[in-house]
Amino acid sequence: MEAVMETGSKIGVAPACLALGLPRATYYRRLRPKPVDATAPASDGDRPSRPQPRALPPEERQQVLAVLNEPRFMDQAPPQVHATLLDEGRWLCSLRTMYRILDENGQVRERRD
Repeated sequence: MEAVMETGSKIGVAPACLALGLPRATYYRRLRPKPVDATAPASDGDRPSRPQPRALPPEERQQVLAVLNEPRFMDQAPPQVHATLLDEGRWLCSLRTMYRILDENGQVRERRD
């Protein structure tokens, strides 16, 4: 890092990083000061995720979980449950959302006892 700083002023940062095999992004990332506040994000990739505006409300998520745990669906995988509900003319949520709800409740596994 110090070598890039020393030679960077003479030949430029890009050629110095190239000669030393150091990515320029790493060089510039290390120049940035660390955030003082513990709750502040350290970098762009560490930002807390925002709630999705189209996510199902908790009440509807509970209804979907209740349907998935009905006795007639206990031995079926989510794609089978989804297809059966569509055949009955019921749309609760997407298949992926069913998997998310089951995962949140620790039920993404073999569901039979």
